[in-house]
Amino acid sequence: MTTNAHLVGWGRYIPERVLTNDELTQMVDTSEEWIRARTGIAERRIASDGETTASMSIQAARRALEVANLDPSQLDLIIVATATPDYMFPATACLVQDALGATHAGAFDLAAGCTGFVYGLNVAANLIAAGAHETVLIVGAETLSRIVDWHDRGTCILFSDGAGAVILQANGADGGVLSTLVGSDGSGGELLCLPGGGSRHPASHRTVAEGLHYLRMKGREVFRFAVRTMPNATRQVLKRAGLSVADLDLLIPHQANQRITDASAKSLGLPPEAIISNVEWYGNNSAASIPIALCEAVEEGRIQQDDLLVLVGFGAGLTWAATALRWSKPLPLVEPSPRKRIWTFGQKLRYRYATLRSLVRRFLRWLLSLGVKE
Repeated sequence: MTTNAHLVGWGRYIPERVLTNDELTQMVDTSEEWIRARTGIAERRIASDGETTASMSIQAARRALEVANLDPSQLDLIIVATATPDYMFPATACLVQDALGATHAGAFDLAAGCTGFVYGLNVAANLIAAGAHETVLIVGAETLSRIVDWHDRGTCILFSDGAGAVILQANGADGGVLSTLVGSDGSGGELLCLPGGGSRHPASHRTVAEGLHYLRMKGREVFRFAVRTMPNATRQVLKRAGLSVADLDLLIPHQANQRITDASAKSLGLPPEAIISNVEWYGNNSAASIPIALCEAVEEGRIQQDDLLVLVGFGAGLTWAATALRWSKPLPLVEPSPRKRIWTFGQKLRYRYATLRSLVRRFLRWLLSLGVKE
């Protein structure tokens, strides 16, 4: 029997802090009209001092687990797609695993820039189809505000923070992920990069003085790459599923720039109601943008059972990826049932237990180290 990967849970986390275009005009030489005309962005969300990629990932993951009605112990694997991990290592996914109490899950980070979430979705879907795992959590999360040069109007007007998560689960029923596509062209790697902090330019007084720890982008070249790549990837992933653009109910693209979204829709011949766009209110939150847009589409009733969706992104690398899926899960009730409320309360207790378990394990590890001679 064929095993398909079905999307059974989804959740998002958006920071409360809003940074408007008017506020940006006080920080950098720009204007509301210039930002709107070039990007379509009105405001973006910025993480508070206490928020990180891991903390936002945890919030989004908990909401996805609630929708899926799953216990964290049922997760086999956690993938966090991010360009802004809490640390170079350990993986942010391991921090998420610990906080959730996902005691049976492996965990790793995936770095593919803004394409990262769709890359992670495709990896998870193919692992499930191969029988390696049954239930996988995929998170896209970013705190890009920490690596943006707030004096560079070419980048600071674009990027923002947030997290989105989905859960894929094995099922023999029709639907779910139908086809996947990934691609890369490393010759364009310098078009969108973070030069400092790696092994080529390790952190030093020089790299800080030269601003190498800020994101750098050649916007014109990236724009041309995006408007060519997203429509092509959409057509290709649909062809792999034996379908065409005429069969498509909804396109959820990476939310980078409204002009890119509009150009992609025009190339594909899609009407406005067949494409999701929220870049006006959230800006470009990289790997988090597609799962956040997906969650909003569900909340707004724009996705119905049996709809055909394509999730498509592009980003640093250069990379691109697309996923075609048939929406197979009925939408949840607006008002939670008493049974659901009891489950939610129990889940909160489980998360508190996970925190306590982590503290106990740290203490025992420290205690055991006392008897080890160096």
